Amino acid sequence: MDNWILKGVRNLVKEDMVTTPVSPTQVKVKVTHLLISNFDALLYSGDVAAEYPKTIGRFAVGIVTEVGEKCYGVEKGARVYLESVRSCNACYACKSGKSENCTDVQIAGRDFDGFMRDFVVCEYTEVAPLPDSVDNMHALCIETVGIAENIYDKLNLSAGQRVAVVGSDFTGNIIAQVLQFHKVIPIVIDNNPNNLEKARKCDIYYSYPADDDLLNNVLDATSGELCDAAIYSAGSRLPLSVACRLVGKKKSLVLTGFASMNCSMDARDILEKDLTVFGVTGAYRYTDAVINLLLHGAVNIDFFDKEVITEFDPVAILKDRSENIATANRGKMIVLKMIL
Repeated sequence: MDNWILKGVRNLVKEDMVTTPVSPTQVKVKVTHLLISNFDALLYSGDVAAEYPKTIGRFAVGIVTEVGEKCYGVEKGARVYLESVRSCNACYACKSGKSENCTDVQIAGRDFDGFMRDFVVCEYTEVAPLPDSVDNMHALCIETVGIAENIYDKLNLSAGQRVAVVGSDFTGNIIAQVLQFHKVIPIVIDNNPNNLEKARKCDIYYSYPADDDLLNNVLDATSGELCDAAIYSAGSRLPLSVACRLVGKKKSLVLTGFASMNCSMDARDILEKDLTVFGVTGAYRYTDAVINLLLHGAVNIDFFDKEVITEFDPVAILKDRSENIATANRGKMIVLKMIL
């Protein structure tokens, strides 16, 4: 049984798994599909720090092969999503029995062992059974959709309000689709023509390049009022100032995404417009809500670039991903099919 362990920066090795017995409240899951993400690539390159050694792999689905006698709602043979975030069980909220308010949420591959391995043994509450109508590819997008839903909740927007989404990569596209599902109007900005075309195919009407006409295009789309909020995806290579320019006074600017973001920000627009700036990078406790969204067709990934690989070298894939994270292919879904 294989287990891919990151032992240091760019030092990923395959080792045999140690067999772990299943406790009464645990399940054993055979990992069937794993999404290689920018987050995994950043862990591999050292741009995101982790305590080594650590099994990486943040997003996965699998089949339950063993169930403890005190597990409820999960059956042997069930197809499940493996939760990519968990409570820390150490902060004040967790120790007070309010883990839903955890202040130090743990992430798979960084804070606890991820899913690039044949089998995972975990608490039954750390998996979510998947309805037949939610396929594996959509299930691998659950956390990204959850981040979008988290952003929508925090912005507290009403139907018809307009939001600039700067960056129409994998994350930005899904954010725009979730906003549109809630009848909020996304205005997508990206300098990659392929990303803009995908947005249009997903029925996102306002999709513009960040050129000299951008401000006028946004003013036309907002009846001259600018946007009610702006969301900047870390996968975007556009200046952060683009998002600041497109949002109205006393509105909100959200920073989000899985990629590392090292950029300077001119505070002038933020101060002059009295903007509220905050980050959303997680979707803790959103899995059930996201599965419901997927059941209602909130997100369409038919037009996303995808590659499902049955024979793979994770080292080569992560090396290429980390070296080319800023290219036009950064939004491609690369999925390892780990069972034939």
